[in-house]
Amino acid sequence: MAVRHPAERGKGRFERFAESASNMTSTPAFYVFCMLLVAFFLASHAAHLSVTQQMLAGDLMTSVTLLLLALLKNSERRAERAVQRKLDAIAAALLEQSESKTREAQKDLRRAIRMEEDL
Repeated sequence: MAVRHPAERGKGRFERFAESASNMTSTPAFYVFCMLLVAFFLASHAAHLSVTQQMLAGDLMTSVTLLLLALLKNSERRAERAVQRKLDAIAAALLEQSESKTREAQKDLRRAIRMEEDL
């Protein structure tokens, strides 16, 4: 089974979710949520709460970390692919210009510059 690069698949359900989640996790409200989660974790240890409550706090932090890691990797792969496609379009346009050939590469370059709207 061949796995395609996330940027080549188009915007599926997961990609749209990952983009929305990425936008949400970059807000001050999410930062405050994470700070509260860390404070709960520290308070559960400082207050010598039961092991079950301490494990709950640790498990919550681990779950949030794992989900954020998956979202970060998805966002990174899409951005990496977009940058590579833009660089390819720039190189093709420069080569075309130096060889005085058709202007097809410059059309591709114009499309590539607006690529982040597509991703």
